[in-house]
Amino acid sequence: MTMDDNAAAQRDADLAIIAEQFSPAMAERLRSFTASQPFGAEMGDLAMRNAYLALWLREGLNRRDRSLITVAMLVALGSHEELAIHARIALENGCTVKELEELIYHATAYAGFPAASAGRMVIQQSFLEAGLLEKD
Repeated sequence: MTMDDNAAAQRDADLAIIAEQFSPAMAERLRSFTASQPFGAEMGDLAMRNAYLALWLREGLNRRDRSLITVAMLVALGSHEELAIHARIALENGCTVKELEELIYHATAYAGFPAASAGRMVIQQSFLEAGLLEKD
């Protein structure tokens, strides 16, 4: 087996764990993210191992709570691309649209109104695209 074969086998094993512990849809999102890329091709594998496998499967917090924490941090950091993804993951992990709305209100005091407002727009657009909210 070559190094590339070993990496591919490890990726497949990691994705199988994610499909079992989270969902096949989550594994498929990560599979597409880990697909061969011309620059920074290992980013997906690093995210999968260092975030999902090392952190999301730990005991101490359930996935719903981890999702709320993750969304709040992404709002505060202004990490909009990740926020759009993790807002939908939060719903899959048991959070409600109302809870995420309250998170945005809470963020106005602790992350600042501009960060909360931008986060609100990102989440709203993500939910509209997914058909989770109706347009006015």
